[in-house]
Amino acid sequence: MMKLISWNIDSLNAALTSDSNRAQMSREVLDTIISYDADVIAIQETKLPATGPSKKHLQRLEDYFSDYEIVWRSSVEPARKGYAGTMFLYKNHLTPEVTYPKIDAPGTMDDEGRMITLEFENFYITQVYTPNAGDKLVRLDDRQTWDEKYAKYIKELDEKKLVLATGDFNVAHKEIDLANPNNNRNSAGFTVEERQGFDQLLKNGFTDSFRHIHGDVEGVYSWWAQRAKTSKINNSGWRIDYWLISNRAKDKIKKSEMIDSGPRQDHTPIYFEIALPLS
Repeated sequence: MMKLISWNIDSLNAALTSDSNRAQMSREVLDTIISYDADVIAIQETKLPATGPSKKHLQRLEDYFSDYEIVWRSSVEPARKGYAGTMFLYKNHLTPEVTYPKIDAPGTMDDEGRMITLEFENFYITQVYTPNAGDKLVRLDDRQTWDEKYAKYIKELDEKKLVLATGDFNVAHKEIDLANPNNNRNSAGFTVEERQGFDQLLKNGFTDSFRHIHGDVEGVYSWWAQRAKTSKINNSGWRIDYWLISNRAKDKIKKSEMIDSGPRQDHTPIYFEIALPLS
């Protein structure tokens, strides 16, 4: 049995180095994650320097995750520094081959540290921090191209081995995946174009593990806007974080659920359990 967690932390840098109230809440979520004793943990939006974790970062990570190996990918020039970024932590008895894919994405997207893939003997675990379409949808065209390129990438992986794909996909797939669909038709993350991109991803042979387990349950979300102080209290959220799996292994899914992050707004971690040997 494999236990896996994914979380858009919205600044691992701040969580490890800041004394703000929000950073303290982030560290409480890290404590919760540790209690799950997951085999692999995927983290998005690390916001680390281009050179990667500092000595201070590494020491703090060692304090939290002493029995894990760490691989990371940061945003590098010509992309913005201290932006986006991803990280995998995996139990130190594991020996996956690590790759840092580029998918010929538009603009600086390939340089923003958005993807890492772990290759095991019988499957891949790949994570993504999908680019946001942006205010006034200024990046929507580029986002559509990204979606096409990403779908092609994981389809090619799937032709070789089973694929588990996770991360912040920055899209609420269906109306039941956000609290207020009618007010967000033209909002980044719920445009027709982005939803169609996710449709295509699934049509390429992948299953949304949460829906596979929970059907059309409503009111379960993975993200609540920080700008709206009552968004989490009122559960005015979006489900934009996913664990996807190759269709041929969907019957092996045991759990796919949100991890309670308490009062902290923004993303909550997502937990995935599957009956596969981790090798």
